[in-house]
Amino acid sequence: PLPLARLRARYELAELRAADLRFAPDEAAAFLNEVMGLGLSAADVAALERRTEGWIVGLQLAALSMQGREDAPGFVRAFAGDERYVVDYLVEEVLQRQPPHVRSFLLQTSILDRLSGPLCDAVTGRDDGNELLATLERGNLFVVPLDTKRHWFRYHHLFADALRVHAAEEHPDRIPILHWRASEWCERHGQPSEAVGHALAGKDFGRAAGLVELAGRAMLTGRQDAALLGWLQALPDELVRTRPVLSTYYALALIAADPEAAEDRVRDAERLLDMTAQAGARPKGAAVEMVVDDEEGFRSLPGTIAIVRAYRAGALGDAPGIVHHARRALQLLPEGDDLWRGAAGGLLGLAHWTSGDLEAAYRAFADAWASLRMTGDSIQEVSGAFMLADIRTAQGRLGEAARLYEQALQRTGGQGGPTPPLAADLYVGLGELRCEQGDLEGASRYLQRSKELSEHGGIAEHRHRWYAAMARIKEARADLDGALDLFDEAERLQIRSPAPDVRPIAALKTRVWVRQGKLAEALGWARERGLLVDEDLSYLREFEHITLARVLIARHKRHQEEGPLRDAIALLERLGNAAEAGERTGSLIEILTLQALAHEAQGDVPRALAPLERALTLAQPERYVRTFVDEGQTMRTLLRHAAAGGIASSYTQRLLAAFDGSAQPVSTAAQAAPGLAEPLTGREVEILRLIATGMRNQEIADHLFISLSTVKRHIANAYRKLDVSHRTQAVARANELNLL
Repeated sequence: PLPLARLRARYELAELRAADLRFAPDEAAAFLNEVMGLGLSAADVAALERRTEGWIVGLQLAALSMQGREDAPGFVRAFAGDERYVVDYLVEEVLQRQPPHVRSFLLQTSILDRLSGPLCDAVTGRDDGNELLATLERGNLFVVPLDTKRHWFRYHHLFADALRVHAAEEHPDRIPILHWRASEWCERHGQPSEAVGHALAGKDFGRAAGLVELAGRAMLTGRQDAALLGWLQALPDELVRTRPVLSTYYALALIAADPEAAEDRVRDAERLLDMTAQAGARPKGAAVEMVVDDEEGFRSLPGTIAIVRAYRAGALGDAPGIVHHARRALQLLPEGDDLWRGAAGGLLGLAHWTSGDLEAAYRAFADAWASLRMTGDSIQEVSGAFMLADIRTAQGRLGEAARLYEQALQRTGGQGGPTPPLAADLYVGLGELRCEQGDLEGASRYLQRSKELSEHGGIAEHRHRWYAAMARIKEARADLDGALDLFDEAERLQIRSPAPDVRPIAALKTRVWVRQGKLAEALGWARERGLLVDEDLSYLREFEHITLARVLIARHKRHQEEGPLRDAIALLERLGNAAEAGERTGSLIEILTLQALAHEAQGDVPRALAPLERALTLAQPERYVRTFVDEGQTMRTLLRHAAAGGIASSYTQRLLAAFDGSAQPVSTAAQAAPGLAEPLTGREVEILRLIATGMRNQEIADHLFISLSTVKRHIANAYRKLDVSHRTQAVARANELNLL
């Protein structure tokens, strides 16, 4: 035999392995469209290339299967290794040519998504798993290593599919046994997700239910509610209803999306607990039999049920209900149960936050956070910091908010050591604060760092915050169309969370419309939300009522109507009193600036300076900038009057200097041109410029941080206005009109 190792060490060996024989994406496109004549879209080619992993024969078999089919995209979506051509080829050309022991190994281990020697031994009952995997890899037999040490492997996707089809046809009765062996091994080796997956695949629902119950607490702690819900929905309902702990975990996984269904699950658990209390023991018998695997969860069950009820009250906006059930949970839960006691304390904090008592909310959250951090879970570290920092921001204490984020970064390893993906959310919070304090470059850097990290993780409830924060930067830079696009993305990504939504994205968009002069849209929002100037005020709608005051001032300026301005002044007076009583300094600063603008609109500059002076006094220690600068030229004029009168002179001068570095919004009508009945918006022109550089739609979406559907909407609008039907025409027409 050749001395391969020696030749390789001397660089005297040229090796061609499976990876070298695969088609690259451009080669796959040329083969499918030019050689096979299929005319597939780039997306379909990319999907097939990913599914076949560039395997040339796989691409050819896919192409043969597509011959004569009209729904090519549908075929591509469904294409897998169970396609008959693929199965026949792989069985005849690969599987049947293997020695019997290798063939048996391949079929038995086909149930595994990941392969290691010990796991394969557990499934097959043999002891040569490591050797066979090494042999398969050396023989380039559709085995892909997953780590550099060659401990874990997987089969090529199509090969795995074909093996599973053949195994199910040859020995269907053995498949459940193989899954049981895999599940048992994964459970013993600390892989609960894989253990549950194999139990479900083998239809061993009793085992699966027990595993899910034991994993449920950790899944909920780790915000893996969606995965937990998927497992629970795969179990027979009658089985779940015999397990009170599992039913309660089901309720917690459901609570955000369906509070009523969660209540049904809690009642199932209570019914079994009542039977236990009446019988003096766990009920057994033909009619009902209660099953418990998580004994710790069972001991905490009455308190956990109270937590579900508190969450449900929060979802229904019932603050007194939150307080009642959260306090009951704290009475029922054992002292050492840090997770659920922390959750109950957090719910009390939410109740205070919802009512606008921010200091009480902060104290409750701080206590809850201390308990939750005892669990050692970094998600609780991040989400707790987020809530506490949000409260401090609403209180106008930006410096404390920044320190909370920075301390959480240090504790999660985000400063000094390797930065975990969860730190992405903390960088968003820091970016929001930097933006308000006028450091747009620093804010952008934080958001860019967050973007890099969030590709690998983050908390789902916070994803929309990145887009909202980037929108505020766009707004500060006078790119109002770009800000609206990003707010649209934020709205699309936002999911319900326990925290009150005190800064609704729709209200943020309305503020941009006011700056753009789109008064009809702003008034439409106010009508849709049912906002009235004389209705009872609440903290949950405070931001919306402040936005309504902005709309009323804009209406006065547009139509010179005195009624809307009087209404705005009266509303701002009530809002200011409420914010001051609740010590919500962040809101109060904005309200005072709007009072100044309203009095200026009446022509009473001396009266306008009184609330402005107070706003400056409150804002100076925390270095607010955008709250003033975003109000535009009218505020600039008022600040000059304030500076001339010696009001907070050094701080006022810094704010005036910030105006010099701020762009002014460009009206969308500035993109009008002779020959256009309807002008292009700034965003439409920006996208046309990117098209002219050769960018594809997805590249434009990535460049602008917006969705592909938003890009397509802007392109369609531009085509309609330019009276064209494709890219080349659009760019040519825009050039004719000197728009690019």
